[in-house]
Parts: sequence; structure tokens; C-alpha cells
Amino acid sequence: MTKRKMYLKMISSSLLRRRSRMLVALLAIAIGATIMSGMVTIYYDIPRQLGKEFRSYGANFVVLPNGDKKIMEEDLAAVHQSIDQNKLVGLAPYRYETTKINQKPYILAGTIMDEAKKNSPFWYVEGEWADNNDRTEVMIGKEIARTLNLSIGDSFQVDGVKYGHEVVGTKQDDKTEDYLKKSTTDDYYSQKFTVKGIITTGGAEEGFIFLNVSVLNELLEDELRLDGIECSIEGNQAELEQLATKLNAANENLVGRPVKRVTQSQDTVLNKLKALVLLVNLVVLMLTMISVFTTMLAVVAERRKEIGLKKALGAADKEIMKEFFGEGFGLGLLGGALGVVLGFFFAQRVSLSVFGRAIEFSPMIIPLTLIASTIITVVASIWPVRQATKVDPAIVLRGE
Repeated sequence: MTKRKMYLKMISSSLLRRRSRMLVALLAIAIGATIMSGMVTIYYDIPRQLGKEFRSYGANFVVLPNGDKKIMEEDLAAVHQSIDQNKLVGLAPYRYETTKINQKPYILAGTIMDEAKKNSPFWYVEGEWADNNDRTEVMIGKEIARTLNLSIGDSFQVDGVKYGHEVVGTKQDDKTEDYLKKSTTDDYYSQKFTVKGIITTGGAEEGFIFLNVSVLNELLEDELRLDGIECSIEGNQAELEQLATKLNAANENLVGRPVKRVTQSQDTVLNKLKALVLLVNLVVLMLTMISVFTTMLAVVAERRKEIGLKKALGAADKEIMKEFFGEGFGLGLLGGALGVVLGFFFAQRVSLSVFGRAIEFSPMIIPLTLIASTIITVVASIWPVRQATKVDPAIVLRGE
């Protein structure tokens, strides 16, 4: 039998002979490693989870035209390409145009409905969201619905002037000769829409009529001209500011900026949660170390005669320390392995309970947990092992 095999057999035999005490130490290490592994997993997954959670509160990045210009189709494509698609939740362009209903002015808000829904899941919608295939169905704000006495399924007509057309006549009096003459030209548009959803937000959206931007462009007989783009992006304030700098430098027609009231709140909550996770990890590590320390101290006291006999037979302090540290290393490795497995399930339950979403397993947790567990166990064993080397063989073997 080689020296290495003999060493491993001594350690395994020692652990097996004292199963009850070593099981206590193993459970302490495994519980500590489980909480540590789970908390570290949550720590690294918090930005992703909170990013998704905060996205339910609206867009956190806006792009506006520079000066009096409009955002054209090529600008919209450039904005889309500049954003990491893995972090993009929604990108909704908006075009605002004035129209008339019963000779009174209202605002048409052209957008991409599917993207607006991704950006604004907090909108309360009575009825249904319009989709990108709807040509005659729109969503209206609660204020408009109340003013015009409209309900789900009701129809109404909008009238206006096409983009770039100059109209001399008015539409205030349908019987005027001037209007009748002008109504036969292509200067006006007239379209009937059906209410598919009524929006309640408590904000300016309640005063808009939302329709697909492509339909609005067709009414105006105009190309895409946007007043702004709202983006919902997973990222902290620093990342969004970098995106704004990159976008502004690449296109002088655009001005991108983060919505600070959203991003600052996200960063504040994120930093506090991270600090809490680190504090919990520190407390758990300290408790694990204390548990291992007391267990190893009891093991040394129990094995005083064995240590004394070994020293009497010529065993050096170095060999005794090596044996005890080997036992501690083995316990730390086994407890850490259990902690990796149980820690993932622990993190999964916490994530589902708090965020309602499954967590992603990070492979880096495996070596991190194993290394931390073994280091904690070995460090906790230092003082008890030093006590073992101070055993006097003569006194111990006399039974004192």
C-alpha cells in the first residue's frame, strides 16, 4: 500500500468511525454551502430579474429627434441595431398627428401595437389590445371614451388634412360651397374606426387615440415620420447612458437618453438587495465556521489518547496536522458538493416566490462553492488542530 493510499484510508476510517460528530459538521457545512450557493446565484441573477420586473413600469430609454427634424425609417432601423437584442424588451415608435371628430380636435398616436404592449404592461385595458394586423380597430384613452360616450365595439369617424396639403376651405359648415368643392379633392382624409380597447393609465395616454403607425401613414399618404421612440431595455443607468452616448455620436439626427426616474430607482433597489445578500452570506459563513470549529474541537478532545499514542510511536506534529486538515478538507468538499445541488433548488424557490420567474444556473457557482466550503472548514480547523499538537503523550497515556 502506497503512502497516499494509506493516508486516504486513515482519513476515511476516521470519518466513518465518528459518523455522528462528523455528520453534524457535514450538515453544518452543507447548510451553509446551500445558503451561500443559493444567495450567490440570486446575487448574480438579481439584475436580470429586477430588470424584467422594472420593465413592467414602462420604458426606461427614449429617443427624440434633434431639433425640428423627424425620426425617419432609416433612423428607426439604426436605433434598433444599436441595442443589444438580448436585452431589448420592447421598442415602440410614436407619431402624433391632430385629427377631428365632430369638428373637435383630438390626437392620433401611431405606434406598433405589439411593441407598445411590451413597453407598457401596466396599462389597464378594458377590452383587448389592438394588434399589428388591425386596420380599422383602435384603442382610445378613457378621457376620450368619456367625452365621446364611446364603448367597446362602437365606431367613430376621424377627418383631417393629409400631410403636406394646403387647404383653404374649412369643414366647419358642411353646406358651404367652399368645403363641398374641396371635399372632392385629395386634400382630406376620412376614416371610420372601431373601438377595440379603452386605456386607463392616469396619464396623458388617456387623451390619445392609438392606432397602427402604418395605418396613420396611409391616411396621411406620407412616409414614416416619428416624434419619438420609447424603448424598454434590461440594463442599469450606466449601461443606458453608454448607449445614449453611442447613439448620439453615431447619428446627429437623434437624441437618446435614459428615463432617470426609472433607472435611478432600479439602481437604488438593486444596490440595497445586493448589500442584503452579501450581509446574509457573511452571517451564514460565520455561523458555519463556528459550527465546524466546535465540532473539530470536540473531535480533538475525544481523540487525545489516539493522538498521544501516535506521538509516542514517533508521529510528528506535521503528520497529525496533515491528518486533521485532510478530514476537514474532505468534509468541506462533500458539504460544498451538497450545497451546490441544494443551493440551486433553494435559489429557484426564492426566485419563483419573489419574482415569479425561474432562475438561470451559473456554472461558476460550482467551483466557487466548493472552494469557499473547503477554505472555511480548513480555517475553522486551525485552532483545534493546533491544540492536538500540544497533547503530551506521557500525560495522556497515564490517563490524566
